[in-house]
Amino acid sequence: MPSALRGENALSVSFDSGAAELTEGAKAQLGRFAVTLKKTSDQRLQVVAYAAGTDAEASQARRLALSRALVVRSYLIEQGIGSARMDVRALGNKIEGDGPADRVDLVLIANR
Repeated sequence: MPSALRGENALSVSFDSGAAELTEGAKAQLGRFAVTLKKTSDQRLQVVAYAAGTDAEASQARRLALSRALVVRSYLIEQGIGSARMDVRALGNKIEGDGPADRVDLVLIANR
């Protein structure tokens, strides 16, 4: 389950269906992304999580997405990124953009 780096300002971490654990590959990608985050202390990070599921499974998908977002957030905190810089959104099965349904997108955004 590869994680795709989309430039220095964005990262998409894929998850196995129904899982909320980070693979070693995802940890490596997040570690490299944390280096970028440390260089851009004037920017916030938006953590947007998704999970596949039907409309009948929307609540379950949202809980899984939240679990994934919190796992990613916790790992970045372990890497030295301040929790106050991160905004977490669990969208569940309300999939936006390209990529797999089971993923967490991380995007650097300008501070307001």
